Amino acid sequence: MARAYTKRKVSHLPPPLFLVLIYAGFILLGTLALKLPFATTGAITWSDSAFTATSAVTVTGLAVIDTGTGFTLFGQAVIAFLIQLGGLGVMTFAVLILSMLGLPVGFTHHLYLREDLNQTSTTDLLELAEMILRVVLLCEVAGAALLAFVFVPEFGWGAGIWMALFHSISAFNNAGFALFPDSLGRWVGDPLVNIVVPLLFILGGLGFTVADDVQRQRSWRRFSLHTKLMLTGTAALLAGSTLAFAAMEWSNPATLGALDWPARLWASWFQAASTRTAGFNTVDMAGLTDGTTLMFMVLMVIGAGSTSTGGGIKVTTFIVLLLATLTFFKRHRNVDVFGRRLGAEQVMKVLALAMVSVFLILLALFAMLLLHEGDFLDLAFETVSAFGTVGLSRGITGDFDAAGRIVMMFIMFVGRVGPLTLGFLLATRQPKRISYPAGTVYLG
Repeated sequence: MARAYTKRKVSHLPPPLFLVLIYAGFILLGTLALKLPFATTGAITWSDSAFTATSAVTVTGLAVIDTGTGFTLFGQAVIAFLIQLGGLGVMTFAVLILSMLGLPVGFTHHLYLREDLNQTSTTDLLELAEMILRVVLLCEVAGAALLAFVFVPEFGWGAGIWMALFHSISAFNNAGFALFPDSLGRWVGDPLVNIVVPLLFILGGLGFTVADDVQRQRSWRRFSLHTKLMLTGTAALLAGSTLAFAAMEWSNPATLGALDWPARLWASWFQAASTRTAGFNTVDMAGLTDGTTLMFMVLMVIGAGSTSTGGGIKVTTFIVLLLATLTFFKRHRNVDVFGRRLGAEQVMKVLALAMVSVFLILLALFAMLLLHEGDFLDLAFETVSAFGTVGLSRGITGDFDAAGRIVMMFIMFVGRVGPLTLGFLLATRQPKRISYPAGTVYLG
């Protein structure tokens, strides 16, 4: 009787809450694995292990220990696995394993997978999960093969192939973990690194829904509204941020000013593409001007695409916010784009998501200002980077005490699974039995 009761309770566990618990569980397992004596080159604290595991599962990339020198090959492999798990999606991974073992994938699994992939329907979810696996394997293997041409000549076959594979996994999953203290700074002017790595995190950041739509439709006219918004929005953000970064940092001796002009162009492209969620850097973040730092914070909040390996409020959310604002100023009643009309419910969800995100960022920043003495801009940059699961830092991550790390781990976790929780809250509808007369509030 007790067994049946437990099973019934688990099967009715809300999918978003179930996924939150699963992500937390894998962070715990990762913490235990990284605390093993043969996972590190020296003794580390439980705080170091927990922070690293959280950063890996949430595909953030903030690090309190240098990944290349502080962890052994086993430790680095654990981090890579956690990155893959967090980027691919826990339930996507689990459903694929069940499918490959020939085990049945029940309706409850489909519900959990739907939440993990941020879908509105359970139809064709298994096909979508299989497509995701194909895209991930193709991109990461191709990326590793190309990066091997850079790492193998410099570090040898064994170390070079592992470095190529690790950075390919980290890049496609928008994790930002690197095996070098300066991230990828030593290759700031290398064309291959500056093409392959950004392509990996751009493809990973577009979202698996976009990849599935492009694969199925193969025509701009037949693409869904989401795909059109993601492709145009991503292109506009890449072009605009590249030009803006180059203009603001061109003569800054701490970033672009010390480089020759081809390296300046490569660095501008790489950093503009990486900032929204990937977390790699080829220039020193601490050397950025205040204006560029603020621009980067905005880009980190925007983030990548829905159902992608990246974080942030998502590109489509940002676009819908802009469209709703323009619609208001044009005195139109409906938000129309690409020959389609967005419903009021979608606009309200976007407003709620944006408001909750801003509130969480401000709350975490306030907590960090209370707990940690430091430069306001540095703390704000670190907080936004954690929420957007970006991983860029101005060099203060290792300075946080236990309380500061807890705040950072919380905001990283919320940045990764927060939209799931928000979706659960929005899904709990209770129709009103009373209708009130309209009222007037003076705004602005």
